[in-house]
Amino acid sequence: MDFEAYLLSKKIDSAAFLKAEPDVWSAWKREFDQIHPKSFTAQKLYLINPIRRKYLLKQEPEKIAMKSQSPIPGMSPAVTSPNPVVPKPKPVMPKPVFKPKPKTD
Repeated sequence: MDFEAYLLSKKIDSAAFLKAEPDVWSAWKREFDQIHPKSFTAQKLYLINPIRRKYLLKQEPEKIAMKSQSPIPGMSPAVTSPNPVVPKPKPVMPKPVFKPKPKTD
């Protein structure tokens, strides 16, 4: 995972962050390249949220990935049925009642 993909996963706009705070961005990138992403997250835990609020990604990462994929030529889009199949709910079963054993002397 590279630094820009990490920022994307944290919903941070990498380009806006780099443009506004290039020193912080480069320092974070240098640290990220040296350690595991989970360790980086643990170290920057309280700094990631303020950065996310400043440079919030306008589009969700899934939407960006979906737009980058082109449809396969010759394939028609999936057709959805007008009446989707809904599974039947499970019958409600009463909970078993445990009775204490009688005391024997």
